[in-house]
Amino acid sequence: MESLTSRMQAVQSPIIPVVGELIKNSPGTISLGQGVVSYNPPHEAIEFLAKFLAEPANNLYKSVEGIPPLLTALATKLQAFNSIEINGENCIVVTAGSNMGFMNAILAITNPGDEIILNTPYYFNHEMAIAMAGCRAVLVATDENYQLCPEAIAQAITPKTRAVVTISPNNPTGVVYSQAALRQVNQICGVQRSCAEGTRSIYHISDEAYEYFTYNGVKHISPGSFGNNSEYTISLYSLSKAYGFASWRIGYMVIPKHLLVAVKKVQDTILICPPVISQYAALGALQAKDEYLKSNIGAIAQIRQLVLDSLNRLQSLCSIIPANGAFYFLLKVHTQMDAFELVKRLIQEHKIAVIPGTTFGMDDGCYLRVAYGALQKETVKEGIERLVQGLETIVKI
Repeated sequence: MESLTSRMQAVQSPIIPVVGELIKNSPGTISLGQGVVSYNPPHEAIEFLAKFLAEPANNLYKSVEGIPPLLTALATKLQAFNSIEINGENCIVVTAGSNMGFMNAILAITNPGDEIILNTPYYFNHEMAIAMAGCRAVLVATDENYQLCPEAIAQAITPKTRAVVTISPNNPTGVVYSQAALRQVNQICGVQRSCAEGTRSIYHISDEAYEYFTYNGVKHISPGSFGNNSEYTISLYSLSKAYGFASWRIGYMVIPKHLLVAVKKVQDTILICPPVISQYAALGALQAKDEYLKSNIGAIAQIRQLVLDSLNRLQSLCSIIPANGAFYFLLKVHTQMDAFELVKRLIQEHKIAVIPGTTFGMDDGCYLRVAYGALQKETVKEGIERLVQGLETIVKI
């Protein structure tokens, strides 16, 4: 049978299901792979489901950009936490997760053949979305601490560049970018550049899915708060992580008002409207008391320290950057072994799962992403001990 060719052949396969199948075939494996939290949504989210069910009209399609009460609640949150004011120059669109927000943005601002700058290591779904849109990801390396290199970003810009993407707190490294670096990148994007159509700005796409997950007094910075940048700053947010909403699929984006028509075209075609029952749950989650986030993220902070203490035993085998955000560490393992082969052996021989760095664009060595958000005190010791012992056994210096 003749094989069909399509643009999808140029898109990498998502790694999480691949690792998931390996875990399935090795019962008893502890996963440090997928980026999820161990706790559940706040009870307020569940309580608001009754409000959804009480109104029969909620079974019909609703507004493409989100139900008005949720948009209002999100505007309040953005002002209070992110220092972003929703005004006549920008607007909010609720999405089915922030991955969809990214896809919306790419389709809205690009033509096939355009370029999007990603900082390596990148988030694999970003690179996949760019390829699906028929665009090219231009990769710019971060420094030895996985921090941004604004000068290198500026040098990578060409007439085909349509956006620079930053992720802070970062997936997969866990680092939090400095305010100075984010501001510099944002200013680079705001510079008007000549092109065939006249003048344009390069968009700054700021993925802030892990905005609440910062440690050791580090503060989250939203580039959308810098002022006078609403025309070219796109901010992406998610309830999946902080509110335990992974399967509910609710995120949102703050976009320049001039992109609203284009984004609505994309969203109406793919989704019509975000799941309304999930929007009600999100509205309830935003009513949760501050203690919900404080206690749950505080518990993850304790897990983080336990993980870091254990990983420090591997300093002769790995380079470890003690990042202050998200719930990841990216290890560079001192070995010539292929990263995916190492992942397979860790699962099959030691029943511990991590993600290979190759899926994040790290091809210059053997890297592993360790996710600790789903661990609890009763599983963290066993899980990290398996990883440490597995690396000590498999990796030969």
